[in-house]
Amino acid sequence: METVKTDIRSLSFEELKSRFEEMGEKTFRAKQVYEWLWKKSIHDFDGMTNLSLELRNKLKERFVIYNITLSDRQVSADRTIKCAFSLHDGKVVEGVLIPTNSRMTACISSQVGCSLTCAFCATGKLKRMRNLEASEIYDQVVTLKNEAENTYGIPLSNIVYMGMGEPLLNYRSTLESVSKITSPEGLGMSPQRITVSTAGIAKMIMKLGDDGVKFNLALSLHAANDEKRNKIMPINEQNTLDALAEALRYFYDKTGTRVTYEYIIFKEFNDSLQDARELAEFCKHVPCKVNIIEYNPIDDGEYRQADSEKVDAFARYLESRNIVVNIRRSRGKDIDAACGQLANKNKAAYKED
Repeated sequence: METVKTDIRSLSFEELKSRFEEMGEKTFRAKQVYEWLWKKSIHDFDGMTNLSLELRNKLKERFVIYNITLSDRQVSADRTIKCAFSLHDGKVVEGVLIPTNSRMTACISSQVGCSLTCAFCATGKLKRMRNLEASEIYDQVVTLKNEAENTYGIPLSNIVYMGMGEPLLNYRSTLESVSKITSPEGLGMSPQRITVSTAGIAKMIMKLGDDGVKFNLALSLHAANDEKRNKIMPINEQNTLDALAEALRYFYDKTGTRVTYEYIIFKEFNDSLQDARELAEFCKHVPCKVNIIEYNPIDDGEYRQADSEKVDAFARYLESRNIVVNIRRSRGKDIDAACGQLANKNKAAYKED
């Protein structure tokens, strides 16, 4: 009977050491393997060149490395790169490299599909197929990091968990992946260069506070009015603005980290000065900044992009209330890589078997 092999990257360092002891191997070898996996991002036991051939064969008999593979790559006119990643079970997720004058950002996915059904998002029109493992999230970062260095000769500077899925509904893998990306035994990136974006799950935002996370938190707000937010984000019915405000205050008290509000601005829906006033009131709960995001149309979408004059007036009002505001222009729209567009033209890849 064939032995079922363990995904070696699903093991903690302590678990890996125990397996090596069971194999009669010295535990310092586990440290070498762990470094190959997480610091050097090796996906092949034969590439672990400081291990004996005998040990490499032992590892191949007992373990497997479920890595992601780059199955498609598109480059936008604005230099944005969208990558489709095939997983070991044949499912697909997408990630995006976004180059700007000041930074090189990897936008990565945390789930295959999404369960939240936000009205303005292509990913929300898919079913949630499964959570990604920490190693699958980590692999997206490594691939996009290599794209940044090999294509543009610039190191990766920032990571945003703003691709497919809701990171806080894949809490364990999200935090584990951040650990692998930031630890000295991993990629060694600063957690302050990482932003995890949530549609707003109050109890999990509070858990982030309890866990004392060091990364940045972004809330996809898009309306500071429960009636409007319910219409575009059904999750708001169980996580009202009052509940989110309480959770954010708790998170800030525990971490001292300023929160970012993401606000996609839609024509004649949430682009008025009254909407800006409501947002300014919500901004009083915790120290924050606001990213106003240009809407990117999706197939069958009922919303439209707000007029630039309205966007500018909205931003000016917030600034008059001493709120830090950035207007984020779309990147990668021509290859459906912009915010909310992932999987827009590739729904077939997310159908259930």
